[in-house]
Amino acid sequence: MEFVKYPIRKLFNSFIQFVCKKEFEKQSFKGFSERTVEFSFLFKHLARIYPEKILDVGTGTTSLPHLIRHCGNLVYASDNVKDYWPSGMINRHYYIINDDITDSKLDEKFDMVACISVLEHIKKSNEAVKNMFNLLKPNGFLLLTFPYCEGKYIEDVYQLEGSAYGKGKPYVCQTYSRENVNLWLRENNGTIVDQEYWRFWDGDFWTTGNQVFPPVKTSQHEKHQISCLLIQKEA
Repeated sequence: MEFVKYPIRKLFNSFIQFVCKKEFEKQSFKGFSERTVEFSFLFKHLARIYPEKILDVGTGTTSLPHLIRHCGNLVYASDNVKDYWPSGMINRHYYIINDDITDSKLDEKFDMVACISVLEHIKKSNEAVKNMFNLLKPNGFLLLTFPYCEGKYIEDVYQLEGSAYGKGKPYVCQTYSRENVNLWLRENNGTIVDQEYWRFWDGDFWTTGNQVFPPVKTSQHEKHQISCLLIQKEA
């Protein structure tokens, strides 16, 4: 059996190496994203909490769950593959469970659920947050990052005058406010553990004005367009 497996494995590994080499050779700089700030917030709290079992919601094609798994945590990753990715999606870094978080069929319970820059694209975001809370164990943690403005909710920042990109996208990009966050806490019995505010643009909302690099960590009373939020589910 090993005599048969070895050449097959060698051929498979050669193909993977070929694909990786082509991706390496074709890489080009297309600008920075907000992931550095968001991933930093996530790993800061992974190092503090050490949750054993984690769900990453809306993984897409990223390698985030693979990186977390490399730290020793048990990691599940989900995405609405059928509806959000009409032409299909394959994540070559990790196995993705096809699940709509607004009507989740997952029956596991997790110490932490993370949703990085995905919630703003889900129109039924209140249902998504409710289901993420339902998937948590008592005293579990929900970690969210999204476009944010302390005093005003925007249904789709891509449609704002002066938005730098996003018009014509098949999905919305919501900006949440304190009112949205308070609703999630009230309806799902949650408490804020940590919240960060970041300015990425010199305009008032996400994608408006000129980009600010490196981004600036601010406060709820200063201009910001992104928030990173850690909530604990009360037992």
